[in-house]
Amino acid sequence: KTIEVRTLETNVRGTIYLYTSKVVADIPAARRAIEDHSLDIDRLPRGCLVGRVNLVSCRAGARRDADAACLPAAMMKSRFSWELAEPVRFPEPVRPRFLPYGVWFYPFRKRNRETSE
Repeated sequence: KTIEVRTLETNVRGTIYLYTSKVVADIPAARRAIEDHSLDIDRLPRGCLVGRVNLVSCRAGARRDADAACLPAAMMKSRFSWELAEPVRFPEPVRPRFLPYGVWFYPFRKRNRETSE
């Protein structure tokens, strides 16, 4: 997919890691994607980094973004579309040293609160 749908806007741009949740989403769109792509959810990596992507823009979500987001158009309402480009899949999943604590996290080092890095 080339659009990530979120409830929050972001000014972050550049390379970000792709982290897989430990829990499979229990929404109809996720179940449909699993079926459409014949995925074996027991074999999917969970709780790890599987790649990286460039976050190039953020805008108000629109129905026209639905296909690129792999979601029904109705799920775009009151959301933001994060535009993604240049995806890179890691050869093997990578376990982060530090677990996520929100949308943005630092998988290999502790966050430096004094410098907001």
